[in-house]
Amino acid sequence: MDPMDAELVEILDGIGPRLRALRRDRGLTLEALAEDTGISLSTLSRLESGKRRPTLDLLIPLARAHRVALDQLVAAPATGDPRVHLEPRRRDRGSVVVPLTQYPGRVQVFKQVLAHREPRLVTHAGYEWLYVLAGELRLILGEREFTVRPGEVAEFDTSEPHWFGPAEADAVEILHLFGPHGDQAVVRTGPSATS
Repeated sequence: MDPMDAELVEILDGIGPRLRALRRDRGLTLEALAEDTGISLSTLSRLESGKRRPTLDLLIPLARAHRVALDQLVAAPATGDPRVHLEPRRRDRGSVVVPLTQYPGRVQVFKQVLAHREPRLVTHAGYEWLYVLAGELRLILGEREFTVRPGEVAEFDTSEPHWFGPAEADAVEILHLFGPHGDQAVVRTGPSATS
């Protein structure tokens, strides 16, 4: 077999297991994914098991559903290198977020540098853990306010109105973990309350 053909077969054979892993990491059933993408249950099952060859008209809606780039479904890591290639993304007013997890699993991990901004409380489904690397973090949970210092962790249910940002004019650097409600953090340390 031609080396190019062998490489193509290897790439195609890797797509099914990658699709299955992505779906399971997100806690989705085949039924839920079929409903989300409009692709039949049997087609999804055959794709994941390698009994059906993937085509662009199937991969594009799946990449969209899993919130990943198409090349993440198609290409295995070029060298087998497990290190994630970090891509900082600039946000408004000098804030930067760096995703530390490549694929959307149950828990998303980010490194963030947060610049000064005005508090605006939000609510959404899920659970968050914040670990302060440098600076001081101001955390507002409902009517309560906390200062979280380097080496401290705060965790909370995001259905409670919340906001976090720098406690002072200087930026704060944090590790930010976000996952579905009910997942547990490995480290559980309470923040220091302010007066």
